Amino acid sequence: MKHRHVGRTGLRVSRIGLGTLTWARDTGEQEAADLLKAFWEAGGTLVDTADVYADGGAEYLLGRLVQGLVPRGDLVIASKAGGVPDPERRFDCSRGHLLAALDASLERLGTDHVDLWQVHAYDPSTPVEETLQALDTAVASGRARYAGVAGFCGWQLAKAATWQLAAPGTRTRLAGVQMEYSLLQRGVEREVLPAALDLEVGLLASSPLGRGVLTGKYRRSSPPGSRGASEHLAPFVEPYLDDAAARIVDAVATAADGLAVTPLQVALAWVRDRPGVAAPVIGPRTPQQLGEALSVESLTLPDEICRALDDVSAPVHRYPDHDWSTL
Repeated sequence: MKHRHVGRTGLRVSRIGLGTLTWARDTGEQEAADLLKAFWEAGGTLVDTADVYADGGAEYLLGRLVQGLVPRGDLVIASKAGGVPDPERRFDCSRGHLLAALDASLERLGTDHVDLWQVHAYDPSTPVEETLQALDTAVASGRARYAGVAGFCGWQLAKAATWQLAAPGTRTRLAGVQMEYSLLQRGVEREVLPAALDLEVGLLASSPLGRGVLTGKYRRSSPPGSRGASEHLAPFVEPYLDDAAARIVDAVATAADGLAVTPLQVALAWVRDRPGVAAPVIGPRTPQQLGEALSVESLTLPDEICRALDDVSAPVHRYPDHDWSTL
């Protein structure tokens, strides 16, 4: 598998990442082991997790598998911190909480460092400079090799990345920003992606298959065993089951038929090759799903297919009202 740098840093990752959102909850230990081994054997390196996935269970499971299945040095482990199980305050990105969460993550993962440590969301209750200082401390102490953010909107990313660049050699440059990005969700193109490109921050695209909808499996109904049929994941999928999404899914299926590939391969190749994307992060449940995703390595969409998909999925921002560059 080919590799890419994440932003303007020396961090290199496989251009497809393996996500662990469902590990230790919907994905058991043997299934996770099969996925991780197949991913590693295909040359994959980036494995994305978070301290809140399965309340820490995903990190614990990944740590066990790494110790006995895959060499730690062959993986780029990315984790996140800042989420809290408190309905009154969903995120706590104070320096104290973040650094304590990092220590707990390292213990669950059974390692002395993570390769990429990300703030899971913007916390308006904590000064951003305090949040970013935790990233500096983590990198300076060796507990994290690189730092990034997740779920930041355009101005939040620009503020954080610019603050870090204001003191070169003292503050840690942001390597990446993780956001949802797919043919069904192109909102990052309005402000987040332009900011990332300008500030040379790499984008890790989560849910690149539109929460599974772009595979075409939901064109008629929610198949048994799918996320859409799951009691706790159905609300996650439901927003992408409307008529607008159906038109995009139909276009993806038409492109797939013409190229003699699958809708999954078309949708994943599209987002993988978008400007600024370091890697899409996929969340397969079976080795078969993973194998289909990894086969995208040899697929590059023709320009005319990309233009057609761009047109049918183009978001309507309605802002700004004018193209000021033409005035």
